Amino acid sequence: MTKTCRKDHPHVIAPPPAIYLGFLGLGLLMEQQWPTQIFSGPLMAFVGLLILIIGVAGVITAVRTIIKARTPVDPYESTTTIVTRGLYRISRNPIYVFDTFVYIGLAMSFNSFWAIVLMPLLLWTLQRGVVLREEQYLRCRFGDKYMRYQKGVRRWI
Repeated sequence: MTKTCRKDHPHVIAPPPAIYLGFLGLGLLMEQQWPTQIFSGPLMAFVGLLILIIGVAGVITAVRTIIKARTPVDPYESTTTIVTRGLYRISRNPIYVFDTFVYIGLAMSFNSFWAIVLMPLLLWTLQRGVVLREEQYLRCRFGDKYMRYQKGVRRWI
């Protein structure tokens, strides 16, 4: 049963892609300032590209599942249903899991060790500023239905 909540969306601190891009940009700037060359070479570029492709495929798959469920992907819009199919049977946040793959793949492809170093801060920011806010909103909006889903499916993987 849907509850009446004070909020009509989770009030995340920023769109998640902007958070990822901001940290990646900072990592690339740091790499330019203090070069490391840890991910240099064709093998690392290839591994980075593979991780990037896996990430993009995962994001596309998760987004298509949301669209098929007829609920918005945009965290600034009201959620209409809890998506529990496809990748959402394994993770409550598959888009963020695969966004992280994209981030790692890009960092490796651009030879940015600093972007990898920033990843714990990126994930902390995402957790505090997006994921926890979304979970609070969904608990309020969907009550027991979301709490059952929350108990049965891991937050990440």
